[in-house]
Amino acid sequence: MGKIQINSKQLPIKAHFFFFMAAMGPILPFLPVYGKQLGISPLVMGSITAILPILFLIAKPAFGFLVDHFRAYRKCIFVCLLAATSGCYVLLHFLPSLPGTMLPDNGFRNVSCSSLKMCAVHQNNSVVPFTAPCDIGINVTCYWNCSSNNFATNMFVYNDYTKELSANSSCIIDANATCQSNNTCDVTCENIQTSCLYTSITFWGFVILMSLGNIGFNVSNCISDAICFDVLGHGGQMGYGRQRVWGTIGFGITAFLAGYAVDWWSQGQAIKDYTPAFVLVMGFSCIDLMCCTKLELPTMSGSENILKDVYKLLKMKAIVIFLCFATLAGIFDSFIIYFLFWYLEDLAKATGYMSQIKLIEGLIVAAETLGGEVIFFSLSGKILKKFGYGYSFVFCFVCYSIRLGLISLAPTPWWVLPIEFFMQGPTYALCYTTIVAYASAISPPGTSATVQGIVAGMDDGFGFSIGSLIGGILYKKLGGSMTLKILSTLAAATSFLYLVLHLLYLQYAMPARTTKHDVEWKSVKQAAAECVGEKA
Repeated sequence: MGKIQINSKQLPIKAHFFFFMAAMGPILPFLPVYGKQLGISPLVMGSITAILPILFLIAKPAFGFLVDHFRAYRKCIFVCLLAATSGCYVLLHFLPSLPGTMLPDNGFRNVSCSSLKMCAVHQNNSVVPFTAPCDIGINVTCYWNCSSNNFATNMFVYNDYTKELSANSSCIIDANATCQSNNTCDVTCENIQTSCLYTSITFWGFVILMSLGNIGFNVSNCISDAICFDVLGHGGQMGYGRQRVWGTIGFGITAFLAGYAVDWWSQGQAIKDYTPAFVLVMGFSCIDLMCCTKLELPTMSGSENILKDVYKLLKMKAIVIFLCFATLAGIFDSFIIYFLFWYLEDLAKATGYMSQIKLIEGLIVAAETLGGEVIFFSLSGKILKKFGYGYSFVFCFVCYSIRLGLISLAPTPWWVLPIEFFMQGPTYALCYTTIVAYASAISPPGTSATVQGIVAGMDDGFGFSIGSLIGGILYKKLGGSMTLKILSTLAAATSFLYLVLHLLYLQYAMPARTTKHDVEWKSVKQAAAECVGEKA
């Protein structure tokens, strides 16, 4: 048996990918549902996550230019960025609790409408105010599901109730409203007094810290890719997946641990407590920072005029077309990243799986990363070498269509687990590798971080912005299942369009250095022998 050889040059970048993504796994997948738990609506969350990628689009090329320009200080800039990113996420844990009433899962069962009072009645010698301060209670709109009929009422819920609606803890706001059933009913309530949430320190602290953290993560991820390609050297694009797969392994392990730990830590509580997740973030971030201090960045030749070289590249039509389709890939990814767990929690409420939802979410992230991503990141180099960037990109869009369609048909959250296990690899992992490897292949010398920033900015910058906004609007208006079906159809149309463009134009217009017929670099001995032969 042959000895296992460890490439000491590539070991530090593998360690960085593992611990960096392990630090992000406990919090990144759960940020949208963390906001949902605060009471943020899908439309508002979609608007927030639509603005964020615009900042990614600006920040990524800017930091890329900074790193390319101040090459001697790349490690210092990088380590500071990683520390700031982790710090923002950890600070989320220290935000104050929201004032006023928190509706447990926004639902109640076996409630009698006829037992509720009108809010016009006097309590404590004063009329109950319909726009009461947040520490007294909240206005809600409730949908009643009764055996005889269904109806809706606007209600005021006091801060002195526990887990059930009662005559002592709530009243009906609309004086003209009448109960349309004397039977006990199941009730689902939505917060309509948004001033309590959207004017609070907790909400704006969440928005600011999440924004800064996400910007830092995306920029760090982009620079990590550029550093990885620098370590791999010229022509090393096909080896990227073997380095990046370690980040996937770290992300999957800690996301699963966080999901399980949060459910265990929150037993018997209506509101999930994310303390274990933040502990994991802090621990792995500290280890990653220590690893990065040992990361030796190779000395690369610089570009005399970075902006001029990049501008020449962006004047090529084939590059612009590729960037447009990278944006579409970002649209599909953004809905999965920001609204998949949102959809799962809505599905869990409808099917009775809320007590297990964090475990299910953690298992899904583990299945995505430790299953599909590990396989496809490891094989991505061989796939790209065999089929090229164009056909690989078409295959990714076909898989996005299948994935989104299958999720929309899942009867319970548990059914999403095998879907994500099999489909995350050929969608996200292969698509991401195709995009960043292509960006590396077309980058002029000394501009790798800048070009990576532009390409990634279009993918998870501009694409995420459009996807978040449209996804939030569609989710609010049409629901999660119909939105998934619409995006599935769009992905199928995108794959067909890119295939046509590739066959008719792109395969002939790609830059020469990105094709399979790249310049073949000879060894030092071969080059020396040819030089001697020519001199003779």
